[in-house]
Amino acid sequence: MILLPRTIRLDASDAVVFARAAEPGEWAVPGTFLFAGRDPASFSRKEQIAFRSGFLGVDSFGFSTLVILQPAGEDEREAMIATLARQLVAHLGAPGEDIARPAAEEEVALAQDLCRGHAENTLVALHRSLGEDGAIHEQFRTLKSRDETAFGAGYLRGHDRAFYIVESDGEDDAGEDGAHHVDLLNLRGQGQ
Repeated sequence: MILLPRTIRLDASDAVVFARAAEPGEWAVPGTFLFAGRDPASFSRKEQIAFRSGFLGVDSFGFSTLVILQPAGEDEREAMIATLARQLVAHLGAPGEDIARPAAEEEVALAQDLCRGHAENTLVALHRSLGEDGAIHEQFRTLKSRDETAFGAGYLRGHDRAFYIVESDGEDDAGEDGAHHVDLLNLRGQGQ
């Protein structure tokens, strides 16, 4: 078994920020080839976002902000290559799948290499930029759950949220409607 990136959607933002969002659970590749030789100044706002942070979903040819590293068999890897080759023909005008296949194999090998040395279920984000030399630079970073970082609830000892909702038995500070009202503007400057 090998690890390959799969798209994951933790919230609805991908469907809003990308012109075409990848569906959750698709195999993915970095997809930087889509931006090679193009001037980022000519990109639409959604293309700029895809350039900056989008992984390419192989099935939909849409983008995902995050991928999760998942095990795959050789048959799934081969299907991924075949699908990407078909997409290169359909979306980029490659003359045929047999001609597109080496490019698809190279991109899937890059995706597989990206996963090497990481644990299953690792979340990965991508940041692309254009260097002064005109070359596209990629940076990949792994994301950890909050509990594994210094910002986790255990480390912050309960101070990890701005507000807590607390039930109160008493009605001593409740208004006529039974609700508790706090004037935050009035509290400002009182050191509370």
